[in-house]
Order: sequence, then structure tokens, then C-alpha cells
Amino acid sequence: MNRLADEQSAYLASASHQPVSWHPWGEAPFALARETDRPVLLDIGAAWCHWCHVMDSESYEDPELAEFLNANFVCIKVDRDERPDVDARYQRAVQALTGQGGWPLTALLTPDGEVFYGGTYFPPDGKYGRPGFRSVLERALNVWKGQREKVSGTAAELSRHVERSLLETASGDLDPAQLAQGAERMARLYDWRYGGFGTAPKFPHPGALEFLIARWWDTREPWLREIAEKTLTAMARGGVYDQIGGGFHRYSVDERWIVPHFEKMAYDNAELLAVYLHGYAAWGTPLLRETALGIVSWALEVLADRDGGTFGAAQDADVGLRDDGDYFTWTSDEARQALAPDEWEVARRHWDIYPEGEMHHNPAKNVLWVARSVDAIAAETGRDPDEVRDLLERARARLKAARDARAAPAVDRTAYASWNAMLAGAFLEAGAILGRPDCTEFALRVLGVLWDRAFVPGQGIPHRVPSVPTVPTVPTVPSVFLLDDQAHTASAFLTAFEHTGDGRWLDRGRELVDIMLAFHWDPNGGGLFDTR
Repeated sequence: MNRLADEQSAYLASASHQPVSWHPWGEAPFALARETDRPVLLDIGAAWCHWCHVMDSESYEDPELAEFLNANFVCIKVDRDERPDVDARYQRAVQALTGQGGWPLTALLTPDGEVFYGGTYFPPDGKYGRPGFRSVLERALNVWKGQREKVSGTAAELSRHVERSLLETASGDLDPAQLAQGAERMARLYDWRYGGFGTAPKFPHPGALEFLIARWWDTREPWLREIAEKTLTAMARGGVYDQIGGGFHRYSVDERWIVPHFEKMAYDNAELLAVYLHGYAAWGTPLLRETALGIVSWALEVLADRDGGTFGAAQDADVGLRDDGDYFTWTSDEARQALAPDEWEVARRHWDIYPEGEMHHNPAKNVLWVARSVDAIAAETGRDPDEVRDLLERARARLKAARDARAAPAVDRTAYASWNAMLAGAFLEAGAILGRPDCTEFALRVLGVLWDRAFVPGQGIPHRVPSVPTVPTVPTVPSVFLLDDQAHTASAFLTAFEHTGDGRWLDRGRELVDIMLAFHWDPNGGGLFDTR
């Protein structure tokens, strides 16, 4: 029996029709596994995850495979956005076992919850250089039944590895030299050609950029600015940034920041908004301001619930399973038809729109990225640079209108406390740095919702923001309480105090810090637990 129909998570509820006997996360499925001596199949994914939906369609909706799973495994499905604590533990274990992680996360567990085999996406019949899912399950089941000692040894070693990797509170001396060492290590990973760190795939790493900007303020060493500003510029000009609608996609599959994974996350854009604001405040670079404004526009248009006073969680990458960013990409004919001839002449040069595009599944599809500057186009076409800028803005508006007419990827409207607090904190800074009082107003409204609707006296902020105010006398809490939610909300309250001078925000931040120390502090090892 599939037990997901009544789950709050849109991702779990979307799998309630599947013939797999899914359980939500909890003690009950592990008790059943111990009682029946069956291994556990753990599937962790998210509503915005393209390959999660592909694996659902290919494997978990297959009646024959479901019958095999139901007879031999206890199956648990987890929404990683709802339970980031569960995801973090099992990501580390699977990464230790296979060298890679991601979503969907597919893990085989003992009835005690320890991993003995895992991976990410498995095709049903073996392709993309990956083994077929049914054959993987059959081999793992044979090992479980015939080599229990091997299973126990692997699971125990992985469990010890996860415990060691989670031990992030080891004592040590703090030294200012560590700051210089950290910056130098980042420089070794820096891609001096294209910006960013490492090679493909490339993630934005806003935390590293924040560190480098802060370090530049301290030392004014030019290379710190070069790394941070070049990376921010390269991302803003790349396809990883939505050149038409604003906001950043999750990461780039290539080293040049051109072809992204198209989902857009609230938390990524909150951190990126903050770092672009800080870069602009430090150096006054116009592109950094324009990019921050684009993030704000996308968040207000797509994620914000103006009536409810919250932000949603994410925008999907795709509309359907055979779609790969089609909403965000263009054939040259599609773009040409949307534009006037003079707009087309500058737009195709600026955003690299040609008959042969970048998308492997459909080579005619173009990811829009900044290939030529305004001045270069002006020189090529004999136009004045101001005229080119005007034509590009008109082209952007026309392309946006044409794209708005397409079927759009779904938006997960779930309001998570930590992500709402992160966006609210960044919006407060946007209000001050960009001169946008509407950002300040909405940020304060969001933080008011977190306090008035979600806060449970003596308990803190639940991970999922309820749609109606929490009633303290109700014995069951509306959601799990995670450290991230308390910490990010407390930080946003302190930011609100700094921007408004209203002491109520300071009092609320102090109360959440007291709750963190009471419920999350480890008195033995130091540091804080992510859950209670």
C-alpha cells in the first residue's frame, strides 16, 4: 500500500499513485524491515529535480518492478527539501561509497538505517554508462541474503565514516593566518580563464565569493578582487543566469557558465543576491547591480506570494520529462519571430542566437548568454552604443513576453523558514543598496509571517511555515525543528533590527538564539546539532 497520499510534500504526494508501497520517513518502515528481515530502499529527491521525475516515470511507475520491490524491500521516499537533515546524512554515506552524490539519491539500507549500497539515477535497462536498476537491485538483494557479514561490515564502516565526517566541532587554535591560507587555497582552485572554481560542472559557491570580498576589504589585495569580480561577471554574462527573466539556475554543466541545469532555487538566489549586492557595494560595478536587480525581479514575480507574505521554494527546470530547459531556450526562428528586424540584429549578436545552439537534445535550441558587449555590437553595426542598449532592452521585453506565453515550469510554493529568512535578509540589503523600499517592505512582511504564523513559544521556528498561525496548545508540532531554520531566521531578525532600529527584531533574534543553545548545543563536544 502506497502511504504518500496524505503527505504535505508536493513531491511525495506526486508519487502517491505509484504502485510501489512507499512509506514516508519515520520509524515505522524500519520496524517493518526488522520484522520482515528485508533491506530498505531509500529514494531521496525533490519536486524541482528533473532526473527524479525521470526515474519515477521509468522505474517506480513500472508495475513489474514495483511488484519486485514490494516483495523484497521496504521502500521509503523522502523530500530532500522537507528533510535536509536526512538527505545530508545519506548523501555523505553514498558519496563515501561511490565518490558522487546528487538527486535522486538511491540508497540501500539495513533495517537499522545504515547504507550498504547506493548511487544516484539508475536507468531501468542500463544506459548512459550506468547499470540497469533491476539488475542493481537483484545483485544487492543476493548480497543481502547470501553475504550478510559483508553487508554488515560495509554498513558499519560507512556509518563510522559519516560520524567522522559529521564531527565538525574538533577543537583547535584560531589564527589570523588561517584567513590568508583559506584565500590562497581558493586561488589554487580558481579558473583564471572562465572564472569560478574547478572545472565542469561548475557551481556558483557564493560563500567563497563572500569570503573573498570580505578579505579584500581587510587587505585590499588586487588579486582578491580579481577572482571575485571576474567570477561574478562571468556568471552574470553566462547562461547560468537567466538573461531574460532574471535569477540564477542551479549550476552550469560546462566550465564557461553557458549551459545550466535549469532549476532555480530560493536558497541559491538568496545567497547570490547577497553576494552581488556586496560586490556592487565594494566596487560599484554596474553589471553587479543589474544582476542583483534581475534576481529581485525574478523572486518577486515567480517565487513571492504577495498575499501570503512568503517565498516559495523553487522553480522546476522543465515542463515535461522529455523537456530539457525548453521554456528557457530558443531556436533562432523563435527569437527572430518575436523581435523586430533591428532588435533581432543586435539581440542575436549579444546573446549568441544562431541556427546551431548549445542543447544536446535539440541542437537548434540556444541558451542565451552574453557573447558580445554593447560597444562591440555598436562597432559591428555602426550604431550608437545608447541605441544598441535601447534595442536590447526592447528585445529583452519582447522575448520575455513571448516566453511568458509558453507553458511554464511548475513552482513549488512551499514556504521553508530558512530559505524565507535568507531571501528576506538579502531583500533588506537590496532595499538599502539598490534604493528599493518595496524590497524592504516585503522582507519585513516575510519576517513578520515567520514570527506571527510559525514561531512556537519555547520551541522555535518549524522548517515548513504553516499556512495558518501555529496554535501552541496543539500537542503535535507542525513540522520538524532544524538548526538551519533557527539560525537563518535569527540572523534575518538581526538584519531587520540593523535596518529599522526596531528593538522587537533584536528581542526575537535573541529568543531564537536562546532556543538554539537550549535544544541544539552539544555540551560535551561543543558545536550545535542540526536536529533535536
